[in-house]
Amino acid sequence: MKASIGAFSFYQLLSQGEMDLFGYLETVRYRYRLDAVDLWNGFFVNREAPIWELPADDELLKIKRNLDERQLTVANMAVDRAHLWDPDPDVREQLHRNALAHLRAAKLLGVRTVRIDANRGPVEASEEQFDYTVRRYREYAQYAADHGFTVGPENHTGISLDPHWMKQLAEAVDHPGYGILLHLNRWIEGEPGNEIVAPWVNHTHLDRRTLFSDQTEVTIKALGEAGYRGYWAIEYNATSNPYTEIEWALAATKRMLASAANHG
Repeated sequence: MKASIGAFSFYQLLSQGEMDLFGYLETVRYRYRLDAVDLWNGFFVNREAPIWELPADDELLKIKRNLDERQLTVANMAVDRAHLWDPDPDVREQLHRNALAHLRAAKLLGVRTVRIDANRGPVEASEEQFDYTVRRYREYAQYAADHGFTVGPENHTGISLDPHWMKQLAEAVDHPGYGILLHLNRWIEGEPGNEIVAPWVNHTHLDRRTLFSDQTEVTIKALGEAGYRGYWAIEYNATSNPYTEIEWALAATKRMLASAANHG
């Protein structure tokens, strides 16, 4: 059973100075006894900067060494502040350079999937934005395919919350190095987006609301039928008692996956 825990789930502990990246690795490996992690670049960049630039290679190699020592697979690396589209061409170019740097880091760290958002703006997109987004994702997907991983957006914010746009984007990119990080049920209200994007899913996120939804087991089965064989990651901002909340969420996820398998 492929389960993981998104590093952003421990955002409160990170912000309070009670957890760093290496504490996160220890927690996933030895507290929850998992063999995979979902890195979030917010754990190892300067979050005060407008563009979240990566540390030097020696710091990345230290991360890689700690992953290897714990025999941890990096199921996904979620990259913030490197999204593709911004209306300002200069900012767009800075974001592009940062995305390339994170793709290089993904190669170094042995990441299986990378999430780089399409945009951070409103739920609308121009033809110019769409064409630019397709071109950049093709470029990123080729790099990913050349180095053994896949890359693409999450239904995270802005236009990516529209499953029909995400389907259109995936069909236009049309590259084996491209994939969608599906955050289950996070769509424009009323849209059954999970099944629409199922053929392109390369990773998943489940949050508290998802684990209470009657539709989640249906989605798990649909993804399996579409060929999904990746990880199921807990990813939500646990606030009151993060360790206990995540423990509950992980148990609920495992139970749901087992139920879906038994009734498949």
